[in-house]
Amino acid sequence: MILIAQISDLHLRPRGLPALGFVDTNALARRAVATLLALRPVPAAVLVTGDIADSGDPREYAMAREILSALPMPVQVIPGNHDRRAAMREGLADTGWIGAAGDGPINYIADTGPLRIVCLDSLVEGRALGELGPGTLSWLDATLAAAPDRPTLVAVHHPPFKTGLSHMDAILLRDGAAMEAVVRRHPQVGRVVCGHVHRAITTAFGGTLAMIVPSVAHQVALDLADTATALFVMEPPAYFAHTWSAETGFVSHLQYVERFPGPYDFGLAEGASRPGS
Repeated sequence: MILIAQISDLHLRPRGLPALGFVDTNALARRAVATLLALRPVPAAVLVTGDIADSGDPREYAMAREILSALPMPVQVIPGNHDRRAAMREGLADTGWIGAAGDGPINYIADTGPLRIVCLDSLVEGRALGELGPGTLSWLDATLAAAPDRPTLVAVHHPPFKTGLSHMDAILLRDGAAMEAVVRRHPQVGRVVCGHVHRAITTAFGGTLAMIVPSVAHQVALDLADTATALFVMEPPAYFAHTWSAETGFVSHLQYVERFPGPYDFGLAEGASRPGS
């Protein structure tokens, strides 16, 4: 079995500065990394699906290097709408986290055993919405066509489908339908994984599943009204543990960063002393 851990939307800040007025995103990211280090088995790779920085400040990428360097396994990072491509490239240079150097989209392939992770750049500089564009869509099609027998996970920050959260649906991937058409042509794609929305959401997409992972910091409030206001809540931070084996294919687990009471033994006899009794 191969385990790929996915975290997203770290929104790191310069040291000592909170996000959104009071959210200590740096501390929350450190807690997420500590949780990943305690996973068993140890993840074969950690995928970070965008919004590493909160404003694209170079100091935020220095913080990312400091925090994510605690992970001994390969790390794959893609940009989100809060990131800035040039600052991200400069700040994460020589880490091996963002594929080859260059000044175009940060699109690359990461092989993990028999698995292939295809990382896509949906950043539109200065905009909250995302777009792949014809160049990246063609690259995705050719990349998938080149390895039709490799089980594949495709990662993109902006979800390519509507969620029912009206204020977030206004800033999703503009060319999601075109991406779906590409994915549908390549049945080896077992998952399309995203961030951006700060909630756990899953839907059928292109003959496979598309999944949005929550943030490891704050979450977007669940309000499915057409007139919903953009609000955030301090619900528990969470991540995905995607497993793959030849027997089961892809299986994805939602897990919380927070520690809760337990674990307790289901085998406790009826009437025996239990915690809190």
